[in-house]
Amino acid sequence: MDDIDVILDQWARERPDLDCSSMAIFGRLSRIYEHIQSRYRQGVMPYDLNPGEFDVLATLRRAGDSYTLTAGELTQSLMVTGGAVTNRIDRLVAKGLVDRREDPANRRSVLISLTADGLALIDTLVVEHVNRQQDMLHELSLAERQQLADLLRKLLHRFEP
Repeated sequence: MDDIDVILDQWARERPDLDCSSMAIFGRLSRIYEHIQSRYRQGVMPYDLNPGEFDVLATLRRAGDSYTLTAGELTQSLMVTGGAVTNRIDRLVAKGLVDRREDPANRRSVLISLTADGLALIDTLVVEHVNRQQDMLHELSLAERQQLADLLRKLLHRFEP
């Protein structure tokens, strides 16, 4: 029994006419999300980063050999506003982890690239990040992890067809 079960019992007592079973899922997802975000923040703080800056570095690292994307591609990949990406890039440029330059093929476009320091840092951080994620899932078997991933994908399709 956990705190969510207590809440469900209270609703069952007070409003037995309601099917509150969805609260069991969304209440736990919400609490799990908060724990995940806290661990992500703790993981990047020693490197003077926040999770959003980590996301930019990781997205550039996934881009392949050039480790370069346009600001628009970054915005699309990160699923945040252009202003949020600009703020993150500004902070990362100031820290020497990314470079920003005009795209020679399209003067209206800006290219964002990892610096050597940015590449070295994200290669270290991504190992720690994956290890942290694995640790958070250690109670689940491989089969349970796959089942959970499949169920979450199915639910996500409801919001992102």
